[in-house]
Amino acid sequence: MTGLSRLFHLKVDTMKIKPRIPGPPLRFLFQHPAHLVACGFGSGLSPFAPGTAGTLFAWATWPYLVAHFRGAGWLALFLLLAFAFGAVVCQITGRALGVVDHGAIVWDEIVPFWCVLLLTPAGLAWQLAAFLLFRFYDIAKPQPARWFDTEVKNGFGVMMDDLVAAGYTLFTLALAKMLLEMF
Repeated sequence: MTGLSRLFHLKVDTMKIKPRIPGPPLRFLFQHPAHLVACGFGSGLSPFAPGTAGTLFAWATWPYLVAHFRGAGWLALFLLLAFAFGAVVCQITGRALGVVDHGAIVWDEIVPFWCVLLLTPAGLAWQLAAFLLFRFYDIAKPQPARWFDTEVKNGFGVMMDDLVAAGYTLFTLALAKMLLEMF
């Protein structure tokens, strides 16, 4: 296994496709406030790529979020609290669904992607690059994201693997920005 394939834990010949666990019905969102939040206000109920739907929800709501905070410091504080709150609501919802990191739980995509957008250079092209990179890293789960995904079976682990993907996304964007400025 090459260094890169080891990092991303990709072995094409032995990759296993996880069976799709059906999403909960719409009424599930209203059985507990944690479910509504953890499932991204319904975006996680998408029958196709709920993680991508949750990330798109984060991107769509970003301008609203930015408009309601007086500065980056307050927004960063909100995101820190949203992360901690997310660990709790993801734990509650995962327990109710019987799967710690059920596909319908997308708050773990939403908050880290908001963190990415907070630090992404201005412009639609940069935001699109951030979206694509975040989805790639979230799916590929390079270490330590894979460790959090497989070993930390609680709400904190659910949130952390996506926060690691956000870190990889920001590193890649910073590297791209630096290279573009050099040339």
